[in-house]
Amino acid sequence: MADLFDGYPVGRVWDEMLGLDGSVRDAYERVHSSLAQMTEGELRARAESLLNAHLTKGVTFDFAGEERPFPVDVVPRVVAAAEWDHVAPGVAQRVAALEAFLADVYGPQECVRDGVVPRRVVVSSSHFHREAQGVTPPNGVRVHVSGIDIIRDGDDTWRVLEDNVRVPSGVSYVLANRRSMAQTFPELFAALRIRPVADYPRQLLAALVAAAPAGVDEPTVVVLTPGIYNSAYFEHTLLARQMGVELVEGRDLFCAGGRVWMRTTQGRRRVDVVYRRVDDEFLDPVIFRPDSQLGCPGLMTCARNGTVTIANAVGNGVADDKLIYTYVPDLIRYFLHEEPILANVDTWRLEDPGALEEVLDRLPELVVKPVDGSGGKGIVVGPAASARELDELRSRLQADPRGWIAQPVIQLSTVPTLVEAGLRPRHVDLRPFAVNDGSSVFVLPGGLTRVALPEGQLVVNSSQGGGSKDTWVLGAAAPRREHPRSAGLPLTVAKDAAVPIEPGPDAFAVQNMQMQQQQAGAPC
Repeated sequence: MADLFDGYPVGRVWDEMLGLDGSVRDAYERVHSSLAQMTEGELRARAESLLNAHLTKGVTFDFAGEERPFPVDVVPRVVAAAEWDHVAPGVAQRVAALEAFLADVYGPQECVRDGVVPRRVVVSSSHFHREAQGVTPPNGVRVHVSGIDIIRDGDDTWRVLEDNVRVPSGVSYVLANRRSMAQTFPELFAALRIRPVADYPRQLLAALVAAAPAGVDEPTVVVLTPGIYNSAYFEHTLLARQMGVELVEGRDLFCAGGRVWMRTTQGRRRVDVVYRRVDDEFLDPVIFRPDSQLGCPGLMTCARNGTVTIANAVGNGVADDKLIYTYVPDLIRYFLHEEPILANVDTWRLEDPGALEEVLDRLPELVVKPVDGSGGKGIVVGPAASARELDELRSRLQADPRGWIAQPVIQLSTVPTLVEAGLRPRHVDLRPFAVNDGSSVFVLPGGLTRVALPEGQLVVNSSQGGGSKDTWVLGAAAPRREHPRSAGLPLTVAKDAAVPIEPGPDAFAVQNMQMQQQQAGAPC
């Protein structure tokens, strides 16, 4: 019987399952043992079962205008407890620093005055909105939900690739992948201590309730979606359903008497917290784009007056700017008085003439990214680009150096992935999700592992043809620690290790059935 790992190449880059000599890393011993006992046909049968489970649940995404099942690989990614106890506090630390930066940049701007971040870098960001200046959220939280993209490089070092604190997406696929994988590998879930992810909707709802305006004891929370044609609509519906709150579009809301209201069959109902999945520019046609049909006129006025909370806050995109990204280690030192736990990827700021000259000379060997890009769009990987593409890029960099950064080509770690040729190494990244309720940061154990399916591909985004893996964080958690915030409010880093371990297949089935019964009567 041929082994599934026959012909599996090792030693090209850092593989998370197999060492340079082909030995199995400790965290993967049980998974590797289970896979090694299967034939390729058996594994492909499980992969087909996994795909069918996703299809049954309607787990889809928009790819080039076509609705497709969200691709999930049958081989999980496993993260050891000790590794996660390094990653989780690093993510929480980063969120704390970005939260403090946003409060400062839309307030006194002390970090600008003290020279930590140049004023020109802030005000030239396409996502810095002066309309948000002076808008103070009721509990001081602007980054209610964040997704921090991290990678593991060829030296087995975790590094931050980019920050997402505007409208981060993908957590629904974490929840869906886990449910489907528990059905696909019940024996592994019975044997391993896998930290759960099912608590995320409850954590999110608690953070949104905590963000309600002062004096509101039983706040009404809604999820604002652009509608069914949005690529993340599956996620919007899933989160609204699991939180037990209303899913609304802009036409369902209106402002009157200084408050936001929702139209219902029983009449109007006051709205206190809007978990928006609509970009800033479309939220309020009075303030931003007058042609927008996705938002609610007057929403920003109500937010400024403190009668409604918008989560995430308007203007957070300045912290997503990839040029601001290069200053985050300094922001951590400035606001938190700590050294960064997770390092950045080395980055050239092209607005520096010396850096621009160096990058132009080394363009064929670097990765160049637009500072306001997302979803992998606009990225040029020098070694894979044609001479014509590089010439065009060179002209664009010279015309707008502020709009770009450059980084070395990082050989992302690989994980065995089932492709047409069998199990082969494919590059992965990781997006851990964090929820901030104003007193603690909950970091979802694992998050969304994205995998580049074509051989040698380094761009992992699903919009660029990538897939995903279920991320299994093993073991128990380390003690909690605290991070001071600039305002003096203690920020506790909850590593999400004190929650129960992922249930075995029988318990999971019961829990899933109970959740479905509860959701059947929940508003959507």
